[in-house]
This record gives sequence, structure tokens and C-alpha cells, in this order.
Amino acid sequence: MNVLLPLPFALPLLGAALAMISRRRRSWLRVLAPLVGAGAVAASVAVLAAVARDGVVAVQVGGWAAPLGITLVADRLSALLLVVAGTVLLAIMLHAVAEGAGALERRSEPGVFHPAYLALTGGVGLVFLAGDLFNLFVAFEVMLASSYVLMTLQPTAERLRAGMTYTVVSLTSSIMFLTALGLTYAAAGTVNLADLSERVPALPAGTRTALGLLFLVVFGIKGAIVPMHLWLPDAYPAALTKVTAVFAALLTKAAVYALIRVETLVFPREHGSWVMLVLAAGTMVVGTLGALANDDIHRVFSFTLVGHIGYMLFGLALFSVAGLTGAILYLVHHIVVQATLFLVSDLVQARTGETSLHRLGGLARLSALIAVLFFIPAMSVSGVPPTSGFVAKLALFQAGLGSGRPLAYAVTGVAVLASLLTLMAMARIWVLGFWRPRPEEAGEPPAAEPYTRGGVRVMQAVTAVMVAGGLLIALFAGPLSSWSARAAADLVDPSAYRRAVLDGRTP
Repeated sequence: MNVLLPLPFALPLLGAALAMISRRRRSWLRVLAPLVGAGAVAASVAVLAAVARDGVVAVQVGGWAAPLGITLVADRLSALLLVVAGTVLLAIMLHAVAEGAGALERRSEPGVFHPAYLALTGGVGLVFLAGDLFNLFVAFEVMLASSYVLMTLQPTAERLRAGMTYTVVSLTSSIMFLTALGLTYAAAGTVNLADLSERVPALPAGTRTALGLLFLVVFGIKGAIVPMHLWLPDAYPAALTKVTAVFAALLTKAAVYALIRVETLVFPREHGSWVMLVLAAGTMVVGTLGALANDDIHRVFSFTLVGHIGYMLFGLALFSVAGLTGAILYLVHHIVVQATLFLVSDLVQARTGETSLHRLGGLARLSALIAVLFFIPAMSVSGVPPTSGFVAKLALFQAGLGSGRPLAYAVTGVAVLASLLTLMAMARIWVLGFWRPRPEEAGEPPAAEPYTRGGVRVMQAVTAVMVAGGLLIALFAGPLSSWSARAAADLVDPSAYRRAVLDGRTP
């Protein structure tokens, strides 16, 4: 385990270093990066198997016992998300490799994409395994430093403006994170999460509340919770579509994971949080209304992403096994489906050179395959049965209605309304982009990027596999729900987590 547990993040970081050294050898990078990604997925599956067999597993890096040393921890939640995130990252990498290899007569892609992508993969893995606040901060910085590079690939004026906004907001949240970390250490004398779970309850109530709210703001900015979301709809659509797919799938979800971990382990509540319930409702409504108000497919998807962060926050706000089970199911579903939607939009761009609904039309006649690949994840993100989105939302609705709290009932009603608004937004894309003929007043579309037939086929195949992955989540909803419920129970009662980390602690 001392070797296995670090592999999901150490292997991609080593691969990033090798890719940076050999960044001028494009053909070698197109082999190295997927191999490293596949190795990280294999290591994540092995970690998942170890957790299924032994329960929570922990490694004290360098032999320094907790809480002084660096602790890596994997429980049912982090092990599940490691596998899902690693698989999605590998799929997007294969899509990007096929796109780069199949491109003709286009501006060559900088050789930093593969090392930056692998470094981001390592950062995501470390977020899920970090057992203390400082290394959680380091993980976010590794991930965000890589994302700064990816955001501004093939720079344009719009992309540089969006990158600047993204950088300023991210650095602001990182400064706040470091401040919260320092205040926590000053108050409790430790930053180890398991140790904090024992020490923080002894702090004065005002101190606990202030620290809890500060971490909520930090991860609320990183996770684009309303009203801290304004940066995301402008920043994400400006990046290359394959980059936006990674950002939408994992950067915000890593923040949601961190919020779940900190709130349940360090700032647990016997009852739900009314502040989080109100924020969840506002996030759902603002995000889905923004999706309806926009004309560009990428902005529609970005606002939809914001809205659906509210569902995960809703499950956390309930602070119950049922609510956290729904939040975990929604995390898994949304990581896969949101990435799939952006990969489909990349196929649309490759075919038409367009993402504006005002200029699109007739896509169903142009490519029935792209129409099918869009329709299935669009119905899933809308929560139409029997998709994975329906399974996750049903779990959240049941948790909300079973909570016995009037405010939770109201937020459940808001969640149902947000689902209908999401369905309207997806139906609008279908009608305007796929079903209707292309409007004559839109004129001829700009020339699409030319790709080889083989490159397009691989891109379509990868997207189809992602669509199938979303269907598999619905097909295996029973075992996944059972695993998620056990993970949620571990979050509500973190005694096993504490024992795994703190046995043999330093006095």
C-alpha cells in the first residue's frame, strides 16, 4: 500500500515530467500520455479493490506518524471518485490525441498540452487522497497551475481575457484557502483532517462557525456556487473544447469533494445547514435560468454546470446518510455526463465550425450519430428516466422529502423546477441546433477545422464510449447506490477514518 496509494497522482506527475522533457516529439507524446493515464486508472482500480477489502486505508509518507507527517487516505468516497475521474481523464486524453493526430492544415498545438494535462491529472488524484489541509491546498495549486496553461492554449484575445479572469479568481480563492488553513492551525494546532475532527469540536462555537464559513467561501468560489459563480460562464467556454470538457467534469467537482470532506469531517452537524440549503436553491435556479438565456452551446452547458452544482450542495446540506448518498451519486453521474456533452460539442465544431444556436441547424440530418450522442447525455443531465441523472436526482428528492424539514421540502421543489428548466434548455438546443433546418439568414457557416476520417472516427468512438459509460451508471444503479450509501455512512460516522489515520500517532 505504501507504493500503491501514491500512484494515482505520482504516476501522472512523473509522466508530466517525461512529457515536458520530450515535448517536441509529438508522436511519442501521443503514446506516452494515454499510457500514463491508463496506468493511473489501473492504480485507482487497485486502490478501490483494497478499500473494498480492507476499508479505509492510509499511508504515512516518509514514516512520520500522523498528525506530523504527510498522510494519504483512501476511503469509499475517494476511491470511487479516483476511478471515475481517472477514467474520464483518460477518455478525454484519447479524444484530444485523436483530434491532434487527425488535424490537417491547422496551427500546430503547443507541446505543453500533454505535460500540463498529466500534471492536472496528478493534481486531481492528490485532491482525492490528501489527508491534511496543507496537501489539499498543494493539490489544488498543482491542478490550477496546470489549468492556467491549458486555458490559454492557442491564444486569442477572448481566450486571454478569460484566462486572466480565471487566474485572478483562482488566485484569490487560493489566498483565502491559505488564510483559512493558517487560522485553522492557529486555533487547533494541526492541519491533519482526522486530527482536526477530534480537536475542532472543542473550539468555541464562534470560532468553529467562522472557520466553517470561510472554507465554504473558499470551496464555493472554486466550485462556482452562486453567488460566487460569475467567473465560470465567461472562462470555461473560451478555452479549447477538449480543455473545457476536463474543467467542467473535474475542477468544480474536486472543489465539491473537498467541501464534502471538510464539512463532514471537520465541521459536522447534527442537523442540516440552512445556509447551504439556500445557496443550493439559488445555485440551481440561477444556473438553469442562465442556460435558457444563452445562445452559445458552450455557455448553455457552462450555466447548466453551475446549476447542477446546486444538487450536490443540496445533498451535503441535508447532512444525512440519504442526502450524502444522493450527492455522491450525483457527483459520479455529473462527472461523466458533463464531460460527454462537451465532447459532443467538439464533434459539432469539427463538423460545422459553429457553436452558436443562432447559426446552427439541421445537425440531425447532417449526422445522425452526433444527434444520438447528444440526445442521450442531454436527457441524462435533465433527469429523464431511466438515465443516470434520474437515479441521482431521485435519491436527492427522496432524501429531501424524508428529512422532515420544511426548508428541505422547499429546496426539493426548487430542484424539481430546475430539472424542468434544464430539460427546456436541452430541448432548445435539440430544436434549434439539430431539428430545424439551418436558417438562411445565418449565411454559410465558417469553415470547420479539417480532420482526417480516421481522426474523426476515433473522436466519435471515444464520445460513444463516454455515452455508454453514462448508461452503465444507470444500469448498475443498484450496486453503485449501495457503495454510495456505505460511503455516506462513513462520512456521517468518520470513526473508521480516524482510526486508520491516527493509530500509532505521534504524542
